[in-house]
Amino acid sequence: MTVPPMLEPVNGARAAAVLILFGEGPEGPDVLLTERAATLAAHAGQPAFPGGRIDPEDDGPVGAALREAWEEAGVEPSGVDVLTSLPELYLSRSRHRVTPVAAWWREPSDIAPGHPGEVATVARVPIAELVDPANRLTVRHPSGLTLGPAFRVREMLVWGFTAGLLIQVLDAGGWNRPWNVDHVEDLPSEVLNLAARE
Repeated sequence: MTVPPMLEPVNGARAAAVLILFGEGPEGPDVLLTERAATLAAHAGQPAFPGGRIDPEDDGPVGAALREAWEEAGVEPSGVDVLTSLPELYLSRSRHRVTPVAAWWREPSDIAPGHPGEVATVARVPIAELVDPANRLTVRHPSGLTLGPAFRVREMLVWGFTAGLLIQVLDAGGWNRPWNVDHVEDLPSEVLNLAARE
């Protein structure tokens, strides 16, 4: 399955960055994901990469991604080696221009939700779990509209922008494995209800 191309940025979109942080965990290579608090106004309850808007004092996407990972998950910036900044993507729904920043966790720090009002969960998700065909599915809206590929890992349903970006990263790393794209499930009502609040 191919991921649909992201729309081009438009004037007035807000600049943001996310950190795609790889490390060597106890179960092999992994990537850091967070789950946003269900009480948030935007993207409530959704798994995501650490990240957020770029502040003037951040000195660009890299600074913002590292700051957000520290604030949201306790990632010590001094233990992170930034590899590259990927091309900017546009999220039409939230009107954000997002720069993904790829990095290696040279010296992992203890992680925990930094802001309980913003982050519900943080997890190091093994690459092996992400590429396991048993953890892959396609999600759709109850209306029948296909929403795209998803992952069910660590008690999280990863879908939307984060799932699309994960697939691109797994493809680029040569990790992706064939999976049953005909395994389709409706987006759970609790997830749908949170998304509908935006």
